[in-house]
Amino acid sequence: QVQLVESGGGLVQAGGSLRLSCAASGRTNSRYTMGWFRQAPGKEREFVATISSRGGRTYYADSVKGRFAISRDNAKNTVLLQMNSLKPEDTAVYYCAARPDYSGTYYYTDGHDYDSWGQGTQVTVSS
Repeated sequence: QVQLVESGGGLVQAGGSLRLSCAASGRTNSRYTMGWFRQAPGKEREFVATISSRGGRTYYADSVKGRFAISRDNAKNTVLLQMNSLKPEDTAVYYCAARPDYSGTYYYTDGHDYDSWGQGTQVTVSS
C-alpha cells in the first residue's frame, strides 16, 4: 500500500498551463503503475493518463492527447501531469492512483485496476 498526495491544482484561464504533482509515501520500494483520473460534477470518473512503473510506456485519453504529458521520477517517488492548452472541459477534481506492477511494463486505463488513490486536487479552467 502506498499513500498518495496530489498538489498543483488551481484556477487557470483557457489556453493556460498547469502542472500537477503526486507525491507517494509508504511502500515506495515497490514498482507501481501510476495513473491520473478526473471527475467533473455530475459525471463519472474518467481516465486521463497512465505511465508504467519503469517509465517507458505512457497512454492518454483521446481528450487530452497532445496537450497533457505524464512523467515520473522514481527516485523522488513523484509523478507529474503537465497540462497545456487547458480547456473549460478540463475542469474537474484530478486524482492520482497507483497499482503494483513488478514487471515494470504494464499500464492500466480502468480505475478499478488501481489499489491506492489520493484525495484529489481541484482544477478549474475559466473561459
